[in-house]
Amino acid sequence: MTNYTLRPALESESAQIKALINLVGINPMGLDWKRFIVAVNASGQVIGCGQIKPHGADIRELASIAVLPEDQGRGIARAVMEQLLSTTPRPVYLMCVSKMESLYVKFGFKPIPYEVMPRYFQRISNIFRIADVVRRSGEELRVMKME
Repeated sequence: MTNYTLRPALESESAQIKALINLVGINPMGLDWKRFIVAVNASGQVIGCGQIKPHGADIRELASIAVLPEDQGRGIARAVMEQLLSTTPRPVYLMCVSKMESLYVKFGFKPIPYEVMPRYFQRISNIFRIADVVRRSGEELRVMKME
């Protein structure tokens, strides 16, 4: 049984969305509350979120999937992604670190080679590679696509 509600975000939840994104340490760029689906608990607190971020006319990215650490493992991220993907025309892209690739494969995403990525994702991939020289995380950025 779920004890949260999925719905479009409200403007008044913008700060909660940003705080959640920062808490889980994912890309804080391009956060527009109007594009978000949120999971809200009985107290009205945002406990999970996600968005479809547009990059031009036909490029859409599943992005900003986040769940409060204490609420992880309850299927909230899955529910947010399923809701977003159910209404989004294909193709849909996403970016993730290599250790997360298997999760997104379960949804039907497939990794794509650099040569066929839209330019936006090529630029981010290049930046990630340069930053990892300094960071030395050993992680690779995966750009994935769902047809």
